Amino acid sequence: MPKITFFNLPKEKQDKLVFAARQEFSRVPLYQASITNIIKTAKIPRGSFYQYFEDKEDAFFFLLNERVEANKNYLFTLIKQHDGDIIQTMVDLFELIISEEEENLSFLKNIFLNMTHRIETEFERSFNDYDAKEIKIIELKSLIDKSKLNLSNDEELTYVMKILISVMIRSVIDKFSRELSNEEAMRGFRIEIDLLKRGLAKN
Repeated sequence: MPKITFFNLPKEKQDKLVFAARQEFSRVPLYQASITNIIKTAKIPRGSFYQYFEDKEDAFFFLLNERVEANKNYLFTLIKQHDGDIIQTMVDLFELIISEEEENLSFLKNIFLNMTHRIETEFERSFNDYDAKEIKIIELKSLIDKSKLNLSNDEELTYVMKILISVMIRSVIDKFSRELSNEEAMRGFRIEIDLLKRGLAKN
């Protein structure tokens, strides 16, 4: 997380620095990103950057956390629109993600094509309550209509969420790595979701 000095900045200066960081992490993945480029775009001395962030990883994960919070807000809106249907919610969320504006899409592409365990774990916080105090995710799960799912108990809902997010992450990676059109990506994702809905084993 950024240092307290970052949060003490006027919003205009915060936004300028965040814009510069997002531009750099949209241009290249984290391991190739340059603090020099960030400070040039933000028009601040190098020393000032380190007053606000520990390092470039700190800035990157701050932006990723913003993305996680945006995903949670999307989820709340969609799950309410679909009357608790988590499967249709995930289909719509996938479409939202791959239809982002160009700059956000470039940032996401660099996230997904250079996924590490830490990045994946952080991204999955959009959907899973790894932290028992994560009120938003607990509240989200309360909005899911369990009668629309083939569940034996509440614990299985956690695993359903893990399966759905795993399929979605792999489908987003597939879209970026194979340079699929949005239509091709949606078609493939819908096929996988339909297979899950029908079940994979014959009775």
